[in-house]
Amino acid sequence: MGSQAVVRLPVTRAKPGRPFDVAIVGASIAGCSAARLFAQAGARVALIERRPDIAAYKVACTHAILSSATPTIAALGLERPLEDVGAVRTHADFWTPCGGWIRAPADAPRGYGVTRRALDPILRQLSVDTPGVELFAGQTAVGLLSDDGRPAGVEVAGAHTNGRTHSIRARLVVGADGRESTTARLARVPGRVRPHGRFFYFAYWRGVQPRTNRIRAWLLDPDGVSQFPSEDGLTLLAVAVHHPRLPEFRSDLEGAYARRISSVPDAPDLSEAQRVSKLIGKLAMPNVMRPAAAGGIAFVGDAALATDPLFGSGCSWAFQSAEWLVDETAPALLGGGNLTAALGRYRRLFRRRLALHHFLIAEFSSGRRLLPAERALFRAASVDASVAAALEQVVSRRRSPLRLLDPRLAPSVVLAAARSGR
Repeated sequence: MGSQAVVRLPVTRAKPGRPFDVAIVGASIAGCSAARLFAQAGARVALIERRPDIAAYKVACTHAILSSATPTIAALGLERPLEDVGAVRTHADFWTPCGGWIRAPADAPRGYGVTRRALDPILRQLSVDTPGVELFAGQTAVGLLSDDGRPAGVEVAGAHTNGRTHSIRARLVVGADGRESTTARLARVPGRVRPHGRFFYFAYWRGVQPRTNRIRAWLLDPDGVSQFPSEDGLTLLAVAVHHPRLPEFRSDLEGAYARRISSVPDAPDLSEAQRVSKLIGKLAMPNVMRPAAAGGIAFVGDAALATDPLFGSGCSWAFQSAEWLVDETAPALLGGGNLTAALGRYRRLFRRRLALHHFLIAEFSSGRRLLPAERALFRAASVDASVAAALEQVVSRRRSPLRLLDPRLAPSVVLAAARSGR
């Protein structure tokens, strides 16, 4: 996809005696979103980022933004910048061996397809330009400050300090530093790890046919293939393969990747397409969930929950968790309220909204085959619009998986099973 010049921001140094309201470790999607929303609420925010380049972006990401996150996109004022870079408004279709394609309803809310190369610098600059946000670029969290046992800020160090550290004091510390969160390690907040049986390879292509604004995912029982459109005619094609097949990919990576993509029904046509990135692999991506708030520290994005990327939910949850945190804690933080109680509300909200989604995704990523109930549901969704609409609400993460237990869907599922003779 080409190279970019490194653009370094001036480093901000902490000013003694001027505590922040919030110190956020990590300036990716979740951290920048939380920083901007906190600042819009009136907070002073320290945004701490180990990379000095404002154009830095996450590479190992499927970059989809599901429709569940579009209200947060609007709250951030990110809609127009995404339009300006040509972000694609997406729907999602799924293929399963239990009936074929499941189409998203035409009137379903749309998400966004935009590469992290485009998104991350836009969002970071938007956050830095928000009054109240100060960026500490090129600095790494190396310790946590405490007052009477409560978090009181972050100790940071950077390459320019020759090993010296300095303190950034804040009433609330937020870990937005990814799956292997340093903030969580420093705070001794472990994550619960669920087995993950898949490895991933993906690459960006230009000229994939047919050109579409629809995310397409093939659930191949148990492997998977995903197609994510984005701006500038780019398409990300990812394969999710279970570990017993790793030797095949190690012996012939290019061939195994191409064969897996070409083998799916209605496969993307690559005959005239050009691959414009290297083939990127992730062999270990554990499913990790930790308390979204613990010991006076909050976690957002992958630092709170990192799950299997086949369904492209990570970016959306990063946006949403940032907004939930600000909604629940900003009134207490800025109004002298009970911050501990506010963090408890955020933790419970996060768990209520995402824990069941995570459990089911992680369980499905283990390598098991489709269950009879899942087969019946997918079969019904391929022929019944009401079942397809309910499934779309769940897969887009706008509704809980409990939506699929609605008894009004049962007759359609039973009828589809009867017609198939299964």
